[in-house]
Amino acid sequence: MGLFDKMFGRGASAAEQQQGAQQRFNELKQKYQTVLTVSDQQQIQFLNLHVQDNKLFIKAIAPSENAKNTFWDQIKLVNPNADDITADVSVDSSRAMGAAAGGGQGAGSQTYEVKGGDNLSKISKQFYGDPNEYMRIFYANRETLKDPDRIQVGQKLVIPPDDKA
Repeated sequence: MGLFDKMFGRGASAAEQQQGAQQRFNELKQKYQTVLTVSDQQQIQFLNLHVQDNKLFIKAIAPSENAKNTFWDQIKLVNPNADDITADVSVDSSRAMGAAAGGGQGAGSQTYEVKGGDNLSKISKQFYGDPNEYMRIFYANRETLKDPDRIQVGQKLVIPPDDKA
């Protein structure tokens, strides 16, 4: 029995499963909105943000130990048990200098101009080979993007380097 069978019952169509996962993601994203806001303020770069095992899963890099602690403090304010969230936050102090000096574009980043028919998942697949890595692009461009589902033709996006390469 797979994860989606456990969450939605056997026989649920792929569309129903995807809709249920998206609904759960939206619920958790709304619940933890203050955590996402704090991560923006602390210049924490998200590498991953999705639902995994029915929990909000975050993989991120903080520019300092203080930023990481502030992030965790906010999670505890929202849910002291942290039983519906998994966060893997590492610290890379070199990102603090890059963020201060060059906005979202760090070493190894490149720029991409949005074309007709593009969405962040499609661009993510092109650069990382995985459409689910789209939040990396979103968070690298959070100064100009307010919603990962709303990008515009002609917009120039910073594409962070592929950490797995």
